[in-house]
Amino acid sequence: MIGPYLIACCLLVLAGAAKTIRPANTVRALSAAIGWRRVVGVAVPVLAAAELALGVVGFLWPVPALAMAIAVSYLVFAGFVVLISMRHGALSSCGCFGTPDTPATWLHAAINMFLAASALVVALDRPGADIVSVLRAQPWRGIPMLAAVGVGTWLVVLAFSTMAQLSAVRRTLVRRVEGSPP
Repeated sequence: MIGPYLIACCLLVLAGAAKTIRPANTVRALSAAIGWRRVVGVAVPVLAAAELALGVVGFLWPVPALAMAIAVSYLVFAGFVVLISMRHGALSSCGCFGTPDTPATWLHAAINMFLAASALVVALDRPGADIVSVLRAQPWRGIPMLAAVGVGTWLVVLAFSTMAQLSAVRRTLVRRVEGSPP
């Protein structure tokens, strides 16, 4: 499960960097979902930097404590998506990757749960003290695994952004068709 765990770390880095560069989308999404705009406006940049740092450190040192912190973060993300989806329907955007039109979906929650589980397995498995020792234990010094992590990260970003955008377009089209006269 080290591969999905490393994907989880990469996603934290990408999402944290995007929120650090463009916090407005996440601030808007969280403010719409929970209110407290002033608190959210201050908290998002801090939490984004923490998310980025956790991803980098978790990738470089996949030790139990960091893997557990990553598991908890993904459980929180999944719980938030489920809670907001049940209360308000889809958010206009989660802001995770810096794009304004990427609504959080049930797919987000499912992927977050899977990534949380992979981090939990890594926390219990204790794969190595650092990424170098992990890669040395892999075939061909981990190069195929790193390539798979890169592709996996790209596929998850695609699922979180493009698939969510397509889902939003589909919902809009369905509403228009249902609202049109027969």
